[in-house]
Amino acid sequence: MINIKPTIYSKLKEVTDNVSDVYPQDWEDFPVVIYLEEENKPYEYTDDTEQKSFLRYKVDIFDKDSTSELAIKVNDVFDSVGLRRTSSIDLADSYLRHKVMRFEGVLDLKSRIVYQSRMEG
Repeated sequence: MINIKPTIYSKLKEVTDNVSDVYPQDWEDFPVVIYLEEENKPYEYTDDTEQKSFLRYKVDIFDKDSTSELAIKVNDVFDSVGLRRTSSIDLADSYLRHKVMRFEGVLDLKSRIVYQSRMEG
């Protein structure tokens, strides 16, 4: 198993200040970015050792105005670590703009190369 959450967190902090892996108590400072590791499971074993892990992250972006510009920057962050966007949708919330994005890939634990599994389409 591998933990790349610290890397993702530091890169997201470069594009916006209000980043968390839990729902923040501060809903005054926008935009709000919440990132969650939805999946981190073995993808390939050899010699009884995990060699590759399947990773999936979910990102919620909340803003009073548009989420589009920040979504492009968030996409670039995940792209920089090799995880590809598999979904990006706008959700209807009360008074906020809300975009949900998902990113995934298969990470080779030794080489740190990220592969893409079969994309749904």
